[in-house]
Amino acid sequence: MAGLSMGSINDDPVQIVRTIARISQMLIELRDEYLVDQSDETLDQIERRLDELHKYQLQLHARREADAV
Repeated sequence: MAGLSMGSINDDPVQIVRTIARISQMLIELRDEYLVDQSDETLDQIERRLDELHKYQLQLHARREADAV
């Protein structure tokens, strides 16, 4: 699974939410993969996706704050 680039989407909240949903789906797939084969590589991928998810959460929050002004 290739990483999603922060620069690949614009500041549109709809695009941010779509990206969050894609990452969430990846996490579900990684969970299923980990249940079959408990590898460190899969855990590493899960951690990377969680980091990406957090970055998008911050981006969404910043956008909402900017829109509120």
